[in-house]
Amino acid sequence: MTERSFLIAALAACLLAPMLPGQDAQDPPAQQGGRGGRGGRGGGGPGFPQQTRPLAPPDVIARGKAVYGVNCTACHGADLRGGDQGGPSLLRSLVALSDQHGELVSPIIHGSRQDKGMPAFNLNDADSVAVAEYIHSVLAQVGRQARPPGTPDPSTINVLVGSASSGAAYFKENCAACHSVDGDLRGIAARFEDPRDLQNTWVSGGGGGGRGRGGEGGKPQTVVVTLANGQKIEGTLVHLDDFIVTLISADGARHSFTRNGNVADVVAHDPNEAHKKLALKLDNKDMHDVTAYLATVK
Repeated sequence: MTERSFLIAALAACLLAPMLPGQDAQDPPAQQGGRGGRGGRGGGGPGFPQQTRPLAPPDVIARGKAVYGVNCTACHGADLRGGDQGGPSLLRSLVALSDQHGELVSPIIHGSRQDKGMPAFNLNDADSVAVAEYIHSVLAQVGRQARPPGTPDPSTINVLVGSASSGAAYFKENCAACHSVDGDLRGIAARFEDPRDLQNTWVSGGGGGGRGRGGEGGKPQTVVVTLANGQKIEGTLVHLDDFIVTLISADGARHSFTRNGNVADVVAHDPNEAHKKLALKLDNKDMHDVTAYLATVK
């Protein structure tokens, strides 16, 4: 996976993944939660079980890992994120997070959820508890938003690694027709002090309103509807499909048209279309070069 792909995937994950009950938006500080030497690795809020329960002895965890590998990997995955046979991720399982020493996990292993598709396994109590303890040992290392152990934290990635001069040249050739560092992008580095926010914003097209226009955030799509009599009605696009087009005109009125013989033409304009196309061909070097250049626009 390229760094750009990782950044996009990580951003999507951060935007879409729900937070667990008691989970902070940021990893808790190492000194919180009394984790007995596991400081800073848990992904829940202070006092969440994976932070407060003590880990089992290494031999128990090793035994649980071996039993898990034989019996559980196919459904739940080697990294607990879900396997080829469709089992759910255990990294965000409330049962696994709330279990202390197998009292919640063991009954499921023994068949309490067969009616929900979880098969029973003929494991003795020691093995089922060991599996639970192994799961706990993994959860103790999970990052925020259930990021699997060992995967890099997007917040630690340095994106200011490009050439500002090369970025200026790329911007002039590919971006200056729509954007200007003296216009809509004036002071953009001051508005987005975190380079990662700056990079995500300009790549997605959310940093300005086009050449000569101010404003931030997403820009609405517009549409022009030409009726059969030649009358044109334009405004902000609300809905468009093969049957209906709905828009809000400049006076605030809402208009809906059935796309039949009364509508001669519908032309929609997405102001972020250029950025959507750019994202498909933008390589890491150019992305970081432009970010480095825009970081100088204060």
